[in-house]
Amino acid sequence: MRRNKIEPRPDWQQKVERAGLVYHTEDNAQYWNESAYYEFTAAEIEEIEKATNECHQMCLKAVEHIIHNRIYATFNLNPLNIKAIEQSWEEEPPTIYGRFDFIYDGFHPPKMLEYNADTPTALLEAAVIQWKWLEELYPEKDQFNSIWEGLVDHWKWLKENRKLLGSQIHFGHGDLWEDELTVAVLRDTAHEAGLTTQSILMQDIGWDGNRSWFVDMQGTRMWTVFKLYPWEWMVNEQFGTNALSTLKDCQWIEPVWKMLLSNKAILPILWQLFPNSPYLLKSYMNSPKEMTRYAKKAMLGREGSNVEIFGTTWEKREGPYAESGFVYQDYVEIPDFEGNHPVIGSWIIGDTAHGIGIRETDGIITDNYARFVPHLFTS
Repeated sequence: MRRNKIEPRPDWQQKVERAGLVYHTEDNAQYWNESAYYEFTAAEIEEIEKATNECHQMCLKAVEHIIHNRIYATFNLNPLNIKAIEQSWEEEPPTIYGRFDFIYDGFHPPKMLEYNADTPTALLEAAVIQWKWLEELYPEKDQFNSIWEGLVDHWKWLKENRKLLGSQIHFGHGDLWEDELTVAVLRDTAHEAGLTTQSILMQDIGWDGNRSWFVDMQGTRMWTVFKLYPWEWMVNEQFGTNALSTLKDCQWIEPVWKMLLSNKAILPILWQLFPNSPYLLKSYMNSPKEMTRYAKKAMLGREGSNVEIFGTTWEKREGPYAESGFVYQDYVEIPDFEGNHPVIGSWIIGDTAHGIGIRETDGIITDNYARFVPHLFTS
């Protein structure tokens, strides 16, 4: 694993914009960074792929363990949430994707930091932008990136096996470029698979109280809804209460059982169940116990908020998620490439790893100032 410096394409801004990435630069801070790329060997890519698939399977076993043994206390769930989680796990509604965040240096096994299994973004950058960069500059090389093809195939499978309710999928999202472009990739791949879709802002989703179902802006009943909106937010709103009480009439992607995976309370349970896994970090609830170097993370934290690193290096990010509680995770040194610290986002489509994207920061906490850097690999 190496970080190679290169000269950016002279017209890179126009090229990534044409491919859809309109927020490549914000407040003079460059988000898309093609002044470097990360280079892997084929063996290193195989190791990341293996780690992703194994971590996903461990996560599914952990969810099954939680539900079977009713281990809900640490997740701060109310009875309505629990009932919906158990119902959705039993009925197996569609799931599309998720993204693991790994620390990896090419010498040691990848270490799982967390699993965003509910609302992962940076999909356009990973699936499209870095692939077009590779095709132009290094067409003789390869990239761990079958994300687009994986999404199309998975949508086709859902369609062919009649896993989707209704004649079209509504895609709900927030009024942010990042959300809109993530949804655009999902919609485009669904179209390629032969599905009909409709985009809608989350705040524009309506509720027909007489018929007890959700409707769009035209009053059309909504049967299948992809929502780029966290379940932990939804369940605290009237909107979410209606969603949980009508799961048989309107299916939501991602399903509500994924609340268990996107909550960092899953990390201590994974460690308890699989302490010998080379891909997991020691994790505890409430205290660091015997650990002297560790990361303190808010259970529902996002984009590096409410993370504090303790050890030979100290770093902290404030945020609004402290009330959700904290987990304590063993700290492993993040690779340092001349002050650039990469975290690998590894994408699961369905139940299979399909590619990676890399975000790097100047500090050791990956936050919303992280830069996306392309990658390639050689045999």
